[in-house]
Amino acid sequence: MDIQVHTKLKIMKPAHEVFNAFIEPEQMANFWFSAGSGKLEQGKTFTWRYEEYNAEVEVTVVEIQENKKIVFKWGPSGEEHTVTIMFNELDDTKTIIEVNEKGWNENDEELISQLLNNKEGWVYMLTCLKGYLENGISNLRAAIVH
Repeated sequence: MDIQVHTKLKIMKPAHEVFNAFIEPEQMANFWFSAGSGKLEQGKTFTWRYEEYNAEVEVTVVEIQENKKIVFKWGPSGEEHTVTIMFNELDDTKTIIEVNEKGWNENDEELISQLLNNKEGWVYMLTCLKGYLENGISNLRAAIVH
């Protein structure tokens, strides 16, 4: 079974602005991770850091289609998940952003909890992105408490 978490949100900005917010670490720090080791490029590996949680993750970029799609892998070796972020520009003022994550172990006893936490994280990140791009709000990120 191919278990996936799918999240979708409308952002009132053109696709190139939404796309650039993900590939530029300085922008990403306003809505998601606090720092990144560089501008995303296909075929390269980057480190994203969450200073607030004292955590970091390596991200390997599998595919980039400018203003359309970003695909990356993250997670422990042998247990990596694939994340696909799609940018569907409705017109020059609106973009539907879709995030799909797959790679879940259906036999994991914690699967339901992992899926719920993951969905919560994607919804929260996209909400922070919306606040940042549409209204310049950059202090929403890193506020989830578990």
